[in-house]
Amino acid sequence: MGLTSPQVRHRASALKQTNKAHKHGRHKSKGVLDNETKGKVSVKTITKRHRKNLGKDERRNQAGQLRKKKRDEVLLKKRNLGGSKSAPFLVAVVPLSPEISSAEAMEMLQRADPDAIVTNSPSKIIHISVPRFKQRFSFIEVTPGDVYATLDALKVADTVLFLETARHWEEGLYPEAELLLTTSMAQGLPTPVVAIMDLETVPKKKQQDAKMSIQKEIGQYLPEEKVSILTSDSDSILLLRRIGSQKQRSVTQRDRRAHLMAEEIQSVNDLEGGDYITLRISGYLRGQNLSANQLVHIPGWGNFQMQCIESPGQDPHPLESHRRGDVESMEEGAKVLDTADPEKQESLESENIPDPMDAEQTWPTEEEIAEAEQERKAKKLVKRVPKGFSDYQSAWIPDCDAEEASGDEEESEYDDAMEDPEMDAMSLEDSNQSGSEEDEEYDTLTVTEGAPDAERYDAEIDMYEELDTLKKLKDAKTDAQFPDEIDTPHDMPARDRFQKYRGLQSFRTTPWDPKENLPSDYARIFQFENFDRTRKRVLDQIKDNPGAMPGWYITLVLVNVPKDIAKSYKPGNPLVVYGLLPHEQKMSVLNMALKRPAQMSFGLQTPIKSKEQLVFQVGFRRFKACPVFSQHTNGNKHKFERYFQPDAVVVATVFAPITFPPSSVLVFIERKDGTQQLVATGSLLSVNPDRVVTKRVVLSGHPYKVNKRSAVIRFMFFNREDINWFKPVELKTKYGRRGHIREPLGTHGHMKCVFDGQLKSQDTVMLQLYKRVFPKWTYDPCVSAPDPLFKAALPSIAEEEEEMS
Repeated sequence: MGLTSPQVRHRASALKQTNKAHKHGRHKSKGVLDNETKGKVSVKTITKRHRKNLGKDERRNQAGQLRKKKRDEVLLKKRNLGGSKSAPFLVAVVPLSPEISSAEAMEMLQRADPDAIVTNSPSKIIHISVPRFKQRFSFIEVTPGDVYATLDALKVADTVLFLETARHWEEGLYPEAELLLTTSMAQGLPTPVVAIMDLETVPKKKQQDAKMSIQKEIGQYLPEEKVSILTSDSDSILLLRRIGSQKQRSVTQRDRRAHLMAEEIQSVNDLEGGDYITLRISGYLRGQNLSANQLVHIPGWGNFQMQCIESPGQDPHPLESHRRGDVESMEEGAKVLDTADPEKQESLESENIPDPMDAEQTWPTEEEIAEAEQERKAKKLVKRVPKGFSDYQSAWIPDCDAEEASGDEEESEYDDAMEDPEMDAMSLEDSNQSGSEEDEEYDTLTVTEGAPDAERYDAEIDMYEELDTLKKLKDAKTDAQFPDEIDTPHDMPARDRFQKYRGLQSFRTTPWDPKENLPSDYARIFQFENFDRTRKRVLDQIKDNPGAMPGWYITLVLVNVPKDIAKSYKPGNPLVVYGLLPHEQKMSVLNMALKRPAQMSFGLQTPIKSKEQLVFQVGFRRFKACPVFSQHTNGNKHKFERYFQPDAVVVATVFAPITFPPSSVLVFIERKDGTQQLVATGSLLSVNPDRVVTKRVVLSGHPYKVNKRSAVIRFMFFNREDINWFKPVELKTKYGRRGHIREPLGTHGHMKCVFDGQLKSQDTVMLQLYKRVFPKWTYDPCVSAPDPLFKAALPSIAEEEEEMS
């Protein structure tokens, strides 16, 4: 019997490699997936936008369609200008020379087409309807020499017609012409047209030279403008054709607001016989839609509410004569387009009424006083301060700007008086040269070649203005040579003189709370949480306003208009009504970036002192204010500028109503004779009350004894108490050294200072202090042009006074 071996099985060890099993059977085809879902679609697939990749031909076709759509929109807009269903072309006729008569040019334009229909408005606006062009034109004659009236007309005009004479073509443009061209371009120039009159007065051989000379002078301001000729009726019809067919310029600040040039003004007497009346102003609406719930603004008058907007039923200046109806038919067809809703109407409230009891604090209890004393002691134990520092000095160590800063500007006048250096001798040669130009008009009165009458010349010179300008020039020159450096007073302690100033370790990085110690005027203004977001929302809602549409002839019924303001209106001056956007009637702080005009004959090149009264034209508004100038820099703090130098760019801060940019800014100075002088142009930078403008004063000292790392400084202070008071403030020198005060020496203001290097004997040690400056509430909306009769009477009054003397 044989033996059999037992069956042995192999067992894998724990370290044997195991491969991943093949995932077979888990793949599903599209048909299986469709059967399982049974038509169900994922939410992401439904919400996701299907983007189709277009081919080359499809992309080309799409671009062609977009191009055709834009072309059709431009052509439709151009064809609607001046048509029977839109407002006429508003043309402002501006003469560039006092020898030009705009009335003569208007007579030539009225005779341009025998089939044209000419009508006049009560406000002296001439309407010319040309059936062959299927266009209508409205012409405004601007009073020569009235800068404000010219700017008001150019704000709303579609085209400006500049008239130039050829009689003095070799002498160039008049100073008045340079002023008008500069101001109109800075404000926002509409579509320009330049025409030469009196070309026949020039010999035929020199007519081409005269035209090319005028073209060259105008080309400095309007390089793309070709000068036309206006000497006959055939030239007039060509000029009308050019006005109606040329490309129109877009002025953003004009096109974003509804505006109306008043053609007829009727007053409705108040039944109670009070000081307010109701006005009816008629004209063509341009720009945007106008609702009766909006506020309207009239330059020089103010803001007003509307009772309703009416339509006369028929256009008083139609394109064809058979469409004209009599006045009775127009009154029968009159209807009310929109009526103001008291619940939705904008309020005339422009200032915030502060509550005097707001943030009122009662007297603390004994427990609160004890708790505050314990917290103060605890903080005092934690702080590490140098030996000998007082409580007030130790507070400057962790934060250099812990000193209280006040916005009270009552001491600013005293600051300026302390900072004015002594007046040194200065030559009057420049003033004598300027005065000799004014004396040219008296040369024709004498028959001899002798010198002009000195007594008569001196009688016409204003010596007070001469001395004031001379002092301003000296102060500005000293401030530019030694910026912000002042002398420490001898008659009072420096710690009392500069108690509202503080030291900053770094002007750029040291924080400054913009809400700290604000003056009471800041409680009267409004501020946006996010101005850019509000501006975007307001501008997006412009076209959604219901009411009257652009191009309609409407009548605005304004309520509560003061009688004295309404009586001051003269039919010859342009009166423009603007529709205000939301919040534009409320007061806030406006910051405007300004620069001086180029060196021209009309420009004022003397420095302008901060807080001097100026006339501002911000967009459609005009007002007086005393601005605070500061540097146009980045950062959260901006240095105060005492003078606006001729070659500088500054930011002017004033209290004024809110205006949404973009908006142009023009700055004028009113002379004593009532004329205006352009001193600066710019744009609206922001509406931000949190702009921190800091005034800097620099106390200077001189080395008395110089060692390796230390030095004895004198002439910065004059007693020991002041040295200990300003001990924590860092010192700087003009050669770049930094240091601090170690200790006082003696009792006459000598002090020992330590620096990061050895001083030079000619170096100057400076201590810089800062204080926030706030604008004053000097807003005055009543700005009106002087009476031309008053201007004409000035020479006669001077002659009468001379005869009496």
